[in-house]
Amino acid sequence: MPPYLLGLRLRGRRVLVVGGGRVAQRRVPALLDAGAEVVLVSPEVTASLQGLAEAGRIAWHARPYRRGDCAGAWLVQAVTDDAKVNGDVVADAEAARIWSVRADDAESSPAWTPASGQAGDATVGVLLGGDPRRAAGIRDAVVDGLRDGALESRHSRRKPSGVALVGGGPGDPGLITVRGRQLLAMADVVVTDRLAPGGLLDELAADVEVIDAAKIPYGRTVTQDKINDYLVEHAKQGKFVVRLKGGDPFVFGRGGEEALHCARNGVPVMVVPGISSSVAVPSAAGIPVTHRGVAQEFHVVSAHVPPGHPESTVDWEALGRAHGTLVLLMAVERMALIAPALVRYGRSSDTPVAVIQDGTLPGQRTLTATLGTVADEMAAGGVRPPAIVVVGDVVDVAREIDMIRADLGRDP
Repeated sequence: MPPYLLGLRLRGRRVLVVGGGRVAQRRVPALLDAGAEVVLVSPEVTASLQGLAEAGRIAWHARPYRRGDCAGAWLVQAVTDDAKVNGDVVADAEAARIWSVRADDAESSPAWTPASGQAGDATVGVLLGGDPRRAAGIRDAVVDGLRDGALESRHSRRKPSGVALVGGGPGDPGLITVRGRQLLAMADVVVTDRLAPGGLLDELAADVEVIDAAKIPYGRTVTQDKINDYLVEHAKQGKFVVRLKGGDPFVFGRGGEEALHCARNGVPVMVVPGISSSVAVPSAAGIPVTHRGVAQEFHVVSAHVPPGHPESTVDWEALGRAHGTLVLLMAVERMALIAPALVRYGRSSDTPVAVIQDGTLPGQRTLTATLGTVADEMAAGGVRPPAIVVVGDVVDVAREIDMIRADLGRDP
């Protein structure tokens, strides 16, 4: 007959685990995550389990199982590699009317541990009558579907309300966070940026309202005030609104302004961090923004206004004197002013520069130059936004990596 599935709430309850091998190493962390007070009985344990014991997270009795160890337990796991010991443990637990799991013999086990997984607030458990590999495969398929939003339901008693500011990452749809994708699948309204991963919009249900809030440099734009109004207006109609932004909402994304506007109007707002293009795009181009012996710091700068502009709050003189990496956002149209300023304030004109256009997208391309030549080379190469500019010796680290890769690919 099929088993009766039940979710055990183990917080503060004693669970006995007999055995300290690989099976115990898999099951103990899950028991701890459920809040159980784990008692482990085994003469020897894996290094990971020993670490948990030394950290005080589990109680380890370094000896063989003894009759009476089950006393006071709510659940018992017999996971040794000795069938007789496992049988004795289960028999003792049965006599004490304690549910037990025997890892080596499903037919003799009073209870089964399902292949389980977590996706947000959903816990998935699959039992297939003693076929753990197939159960794990189905579990993985369901969890993956929940994590990427494919199985998410927009109709739920616990559906989010208000506004979620979701960082969509640097451009590649696969780089949005799991939480961001889950919330996107539950949205009634999506207010999207020009730099948000547009491929995700095709996955939305047909009745989801998509509002284009693009801000095109020197072209069509939606004012920030209008975007703020969209968020509050739709949220107050009882709709769940996702503000899908490129990168991270709080890294030059005006997410703070939107969060403040929602709060001032009594609209609940949550923030889902995203992978910032300031570090993701250089990484995608093979450029580490820090590297031992080369750069111990990096500065992320919004260059939407050039050096010397009255609205600029950037200390370009300090950046010129600094030795760390500079990551410049929104700098494409102003490099003819930025590069000379950095040289004037102390950077060598030979400082390596990389310009990465359409980072993480299929059309990604990288132009390398120096501070002395970058403006001319960008103009000649037709570089256009969005692009990230990296200034510093870390650019040469990427070149070295490329050279080594090229050498490895050659015939001996």
